[in-house]
Amino acid sequence: MNIKVLVFLFLCVVKLGYAQNSGNVSGKVLDKVTNTPISYASIEIKEGKKIINGGVTNEQGDFLIKNIPLNNYTLEVQFIGYKKYISNLEFNDAKKTISLKIILDEEATELKGVDVINERSIIEQKIDRKIINIGKDLLSAGATAVEIMNNIPSVSVDPQTNSISLRGNSNVRILIDGKPTTIEASQLLQQIPSSSIKQIELITNPSAKYNPEGMSGIINIVLNKNSKIGFNGSVNNGVTFGKTPKLNSSFDMNYKTGKLNMYGNYGLNTGKNSNFGFVKSTEFGEENYQDFRFENTNTSHLAKVGFDFYLNEKNTLSFYTIQNFFNGKGKSSTAVDYLNPLELDILQLFNNKNDNYTQTYNLDYKKEFKKEGSFIEFEVNYNNNDNIEDAVFVSPNATNYINNKGNNSLINLDYVNPLSETSKLELGLESRIENTQNNFVKDGFYNSDFTYERNIYSAYATFSEQWGKWSAQVGTRFEKYFANADFKKIGENNANFSDDLFTLYPSGYISYSPSETNSFNFSVSRRVDRPSIGQVNPIREWSTPQVDSEGNPELFPQFTNSFEINYTRKTKIGSITSGVFYRRINDEITRTLFENPNNPEKLILSYSNLNDNNAYGVEVSGNLDFTKWFSSNISFDAYSKKAKGIVENEFVEVDVTIFNARINNTFKVSKKLRFQLFGMYRGKDLGLQFLRKPMWKIDFGSSYTVLKGSGTITARFSDIFNTMNFAFEGTKPKRQNGQFNWESQTVYIGFNYRFGAGKNKALQRKERDKNETQGSSGF
Repeated sequence: MNIKVLVFLFLCVVKLGYAQNSGNVSGKVLDKVTNTPISYASIEIKEGKKIINGGVTNEQGDFLIKNIPLNNYTLEVQFIGYKKYISNLEFNDAKKTISLKIILDEEATELKGVDVINERSIIEQKIDRKIINIGKDLLSAGATAVEIMNNIPSVSVDPQTNSISLRGNSNVRILIDGKPTTIEASQLLQQIPSSSIKQIELITNPSAKYNPEGMSGIINIVLNKNSKIGFNGSVNNGVTFGKTPKLNSSFDMNYKTGKLNMYGNYGLNTGKNSNFGFVKSTEFGEENYQDFRFENTNTSHLAKVGFDFYLNEKNTLSFYTIQNFFNGKGKSSTAVDYLNPLELDILQLFNNKNDNYTQTYNLDYKKEFKKEGSFIEFEVNYNNNDNIEDAVFVSPNATNYINNKGNNSLINLDYVNPLSETSKLELGLESRIENTQNNFVKDGFYNSDFTYERNIYSAYATFSEQWGKWSAQVGTRFEKYFANADFKKIGENNANFSDDLFTLYPSGYISYSPSETNSFNFSVSRRVDRPSIGQVNPIREWSTPQVDSEGNPELFPQFTNSFEINYTRKTKIGSITSGVFYRRINDEITRTLFENPNNPEKLILSYSNLNDNNAYGVEVSGNLDFTKWFSSNISFDAYSKKAKGIVENEFVEVDVTIFNARINNTFKVSKKLRFQLFGMYRGKDLGLQFLRKPMWKIDFGSSYTVLKGSGTITARFSDIFNTMNFAFEGTKPKRQNGQFNWESQTVYIGFNYRFGAGKNKALQRKERDKNETQGSSGF
């Protein structure tokens, strides 16, 4: 006991002596403009380049650093978005305690990705993705996400079906805030107001960290979210005038104080749309002419509400929900005029009502460890969709009532560990369970139903290493996939679809940066496209007097091996990225059109696994500031593909090269006024059965800043020469040609107003947007 007491007294004396020969520094860090405290600012005390001690400010912006040996030092205070603060410290026997009041001044430019809305859409090329930051310009002005997608490099939208293609291929995975949804992409694009979108990410060759679905890659739509200090927000209103006006509005707000950030976004899209077209068919010398007229009135409400709760510096709990209400009413007519006077002409009228309610709930917990960059993150996401369609056909008379329900549950766990300054290990687990139920009532009586379930259990591991000017990453995703569907229809035998696969999906990346202005990237990955419920459902999806659309339960997955090389060159006027890619597709799933065996007068539009296929292409894009008043976003791409398969019991093979170009020019007349000129060209596309003809358009617009920079007025005249239409011709299974038009020539007027006293203060490691944007294995 006496020895313990002596040791204790000795340690106290040593500590007291050390304290008497050391100093303490304390202080408070404040914003220069608002005079509000800055939390989590970094404090470093240096002797030359060596860090002696340090810490971070608390929620009130205070800090205290003890036991600093008496000497002369440099104090550095840093926080993202602010200029670095540097001051000298001198500790001696007469001055052992120093108290400071530190004022930080913001950087001259705001941080991208934290602004509510940028003035100009910017296209950024990252190592594994292309990011389009949506601004208040021609790229984003419009009613729904469809308008934005049509203006984005490498992306095209079918004007009739709203299906998305990336690099000329429609097998693309669509995500909202990095999470899957049960809504079909064609319907989803109509439900999202363009003003609710913050950015769009094109991930053409995802790593093993991401879900492998989507042959041509992933398109991630990121909705607005803000995390400024204090209360802030923006209001955006726009009207598109075509044949009828269409309203697009949104409201964004957030309140950040202390440990809590609350945010919300509401978007409204409503209006009437008119489409029309014709198809002329010839078979065995007999001709007929089909005239189509469509008129739809749609209203969509989309709301996103959430919060981030910073338990402490290392632990964050986040939650958000997305609620989407969609109501659509449509009417159409299909007139078939047979040139043969012996055949009776047909006029079919169609009225339908569609109500859809979709809800998403997301809970995320992130734990950071002492090692810089090391963390574990747990996420739960639930998505539910309830869709009701009520349709009435006239001549022949019929009623269709369809109730479709689906839900998607995702549980995800990620772990990141930087093994050293140059290497990093990432591990993850994921469980995804999807269910769909459909019930079809025809003429008031039960007709058919189906149930569809698929479970996906996966794990991934990636390892990255950097040495000198080189960096590399390798990884593999292990996936167990179950799918089962039962189809029942009166008068037909029950059908079943099932699949059970265990598959590995490897990926690899190599990057070389010989200088700060040059970088090369090579990537390779294996991907899969599994048949969707719509592709395997043998129950008729829709019908016209001459065509029935239905799925094929005999489909099986198609696999793709993808290779890509990109080169980015930074110049004095901007950056230019060019790249080439090659895809080898096995058992490609494609659309087929064949004669109905039960009714030779009608055709069946379905799906089939055709032979293997190859596709390759080249892309060039750039953000260029030619002068202080003239800048451009430019992109060119060309894709070559070979398709071969069986059509009407005949082997068919085609080769086609598709060329696309887009250019968005900005002319800055003054700090407040700018003009824009946008043009696009989409080249012809040849499939096994149809040739789609080229299409092009030119838009002109302007924006003017008002209210001391808080407001922006935007105007746009789209498709000035009214040249956009979807025209095609084909010879199999019969000779056909046709054209479809929509309200492409429109005038848009919009106003955006931003309010709030808070300043942009990105929180290191706290921004949930980084999880949503950069993604976890929840993809």
